[in-house]
Amino acid sequence: MNSWRTSCIRMREHPGTVAALLTMLTVVLALLSLCLGAVEISPVEAVTALLNKDAGSVAARVVLYSRLPRTCGSLLAGAALAVSGVIIQTVLANPLAAPHIIGVNAGAGLAVTICCAVAPVTALQPLAAFGGAMAGVLLVLLFAETTGASRITLVLAGVAISSIFSALIDAVTTVFPDALLGYADFRMGGLAGVTMAKLAPAALLIGISLVVVFSLTGLLDVLALGPEMAQSLGLSVRPTRLFFLTLAAALAGSAVSFCGLVGFVGLLVPHAVRSVVGEESRPLILCSALGGACLMTLCDLLARMVAAPFELPVGTILSVVGGPFFLWLLIRQRGGRTHD
Repeated sequence: MNSWRTSCIRMREHPGTVAALLTMLTVVLALLSLCLGAVEISPVEAVTALLNKDAGSVAARVVLYSRLPRTCGSLLAGAALAVSGVIIQTVLANPLAAPHIIGVNAGAGLAVTICCAVAPVTALQPLAAFGGAMAGVLLVLLFAETTGASRITLVLAGVAISSIFSALIDAVTTVFPDALLGYADFRMGGLAGVTMAKLAPAALLIGISLVVVFSLTGLLDVLALGPEMAQSLGLSVRPTRLFFLTLAAALAGSAVSFCGLVGFVGLLVPHAVRSVVGEESRPLILCSALGGACLMTLCDLLARMVAAPFELPVGTILSVVGGPFFLWLLIRQRGGRTHD
């Protein structure tokens, strides 16, 4: 344990090295995602297909129409959910907060379900998901500011809000059974049905949000000092908090619109990355985006390979890993290592 802590302290002095290692790992996992599956494809065939040098072959069709959208979706969803988790934890000053815990994912899922029932247009789903995610964020923020809830109480409120949104999703799908095709997959989270057409509008919103977040990491550092200190430094705390939570909602909502109600990425990755690169927002955001992309792609690979020829939901893999980690965080909070 001491050697691990020593290694982490040393790595904090070289965040660029961490980012470079995560970038290489991301590339390797993306290539494996293109190659592995029911039909195994060599790296040369995958690269050839991407370069459109043999677009008519079976390998090219598998890569371009099945695995490429899925790989891009896992990379985008992982990065978006991880960065959303960093923002939410920083703004709420709560290490237990994450998009799926405080109702952001469930709110986005409800909005997507209603959108599919009323106006089943693929391009509208990311916008609807953003609206639903924002509703979840505002409810939790309102609860936090009006009650002064402790960290664990805030998490419990988020769980209650998620349950309400999930019940409403069930109600909508009962009245409109065709509203959300593959509802079970959406509820568990998965990338099996992702297409480039479905991915494009969400990818645009995620890309814009990531660029904005990364360009404003200095404000996030000031906000992390606490409301009183940030106010004394001339920062308008409430509008800034709302702005960053809006970005978190855009990221999480866009991811949910195509990958379903995936959990724990926004909780696991920020904690793991923070232990290695520290609290400074710029390297934390960058490495969390890369770490989230790695985790989501790895879990998608495991979902395909563990029970082959059957496929497990990605959300199941993440829950098996993330559930015990969340329980450990709760015990750590109750143990008084991090005070309310």
